[in-house]
Amino acid sequence: MFLNPVCRIVLLLCLFTCTACPQVVRLSEQKLDDTGLDCFVIQTPVATYFLEKSGGGLAKMIDKDGNDWLSFDPTPGTAAAGEFRGFPNAVHQQDGSFFHPRNSGTDSSFTTVKQVKPDTILIETKTGNGNWTALWIFNPDFCTFKMTKMPADYKYWILYEGTPGGQYNDDDWWMTSAVKTHQPLTVNHDGDIPAPEWIAFGDRSLDRALFLFNHQDDDHPDHFYQMHQQMTVFGFGRKGLEKFHSDVPHSFTIGFIEATRHKSITKTINKLLNRE
Repeated sequence: MFLNPVCRIVLLLCLFTCTACPQVVRLSEQKLDDTGLDCFVIQTPVATYFLEKSGGGLAKMIDKDGNDWLSFDPTPGTAAAGEFRGFPNAVHQQDGSFFHPRNSGTDSSFTTVKQVKPDTILIETKTGNGNWTALWIFNPDFCTFKMTKMPADYKYWILYEGTPGGQYNDDDWWMTSAVKTHQPLTVNHDGDIPAPEWIAFGDRSLDRALFLFNHQDDDHPDHFYQMHQQMTVFGFGRKGLEKFHSDVPHSFTIGFIEATRHKSITKTINKLLNRE
């Protein structure tokens, strides 16, 4: 593990003050496959996250069985087969393109570790133009992306562009707080998801789901479709290429749950609400 001096100091302070506390959430650094892109790697009991530093977005989200539910590949021309994928891909072609794992269209950001505790890691991303800031909160169960600063007169969306179970299949599924039965990925979703605003994706062969949760109820449209039978495209606050979110601070959580029933996912979301 090779950490820069600031990260090393943060880790040493944590070890000095919390020597009796087991480290449940672990931080390291690693190149993203053979791309040369530098990532913070956050290991938790349920997921391993690769946060690409220069773009400020998740490039990998790996479950306990080794399946990558994002499968980002920065190779130009791969589009839905790789370079479009990631989370949250929030700022797109307006005041720059930020919070996306670095591809040919992503503008530079600066991603730094702010705090390391046994059960929490806080990482901040600031865009290169200084106009946008977000805080990443990694805990044993989930990852929360909190937009904390944005310029006036702009809007953003929160996207999950990925591969349920590690590979797109038409008969993988989605459901929402209002849609209680599994829908194949060939079926689109249009319209605002009612409170509590969540959507879940699953692989037909796994007893596991990935969920996304919008912590603040709103009336904005939420949209899902599959792109070229290669990846999911879901957005909180999205209709076509129009963005709707314009408030900060605003939190969105992504995580795995070892269940696929609507009742179980609802129970998990309610626990998140009770923590706030």
